[in-house]
Amino acid sequence: MRLINIAWRLDRLRWTPSETLVDVVQRDGLCMEVTAEQPPCGDEVLTDRALAARLCAGCPVQDECLELELRTAGEDTVGVFGGLPDGDRRDLHSHWLRRGERWSRP
Repeated sequence: MRLINIAWRLDRLRWTPSETLVDVVQRDGLCMEVTAEQPPCGDEVLTDRALAARLCAGCPVQDECLELELRTAGEDTVGVFGGLPDGDRRDLHSHWLRRGERWSRP
């Protein structure tokens, strides 16, 4: 049910152009401020879910990031985007697709 709720929440971004999402995520995404000198977790070993929660905590553009990743990578998604690890995003993808006709214009 959680993934279905996320898919519904993302539906508000359905008609937002991908270029706009890229601009918003690059400008406002907290992860854009992390550098190689600043490991987000130090020496701590985290699960993918815990890493996603930590990296994306408080980020104002989690939904935009997640929408963009689902559009561009789909089921082939890897890494951390939108506060979710890749396994959760792969599971979300089918629910996301069913939310109606997705953005398909260039």
